[in-house]
Amino acid sequence: MAHYSRLYTVVIDVPQAGHDREVEFWRGAIGPELKANESYPEYHGALLHGQEFALMIQRLGEGEGRVHVDIHTDDLEAEVARLERLGAERVQKANDRWWIMRDPAGLPFCVIPDAPGTLHDGNAQRWD
Repeated sequence: MAHYSRLYTVVIDVPQAGHDREVEFWRGAIGPELKANESYPEYHGALLHGQEFALMIQRLGEGEGRVHVDIHTDDLEAEVARLERLGAERVQKANDRWWIMRDPAGLPFCVIPDAPGTLHDGNAQRWD
């Protein structure tokens, strides 16, 4: 069955000690306020001006700082399976909602479900 996906978010993962400073820096660098996510307070983010693309700062519980990308999709299992066929591997399901994965080089990325109807020919890639 056909589904859609798109690269939607760049996520800067930051250890807790540097999180607030990182949010402040990126707000100054890009302009819009990086608002806290009500459901997941470890995330602060904003859409970039004039674009359907977002920047997010994630407060890590542990680990080193890094950057990862989020792919959004209207069919989580179909997109994860498609990416596995390309060489990605599942790492774990997060918050029982999205998949943390690794690309063939071992770099992390996430696959996030979008609400039905959000993705279409005008803003995403259709996969048949």
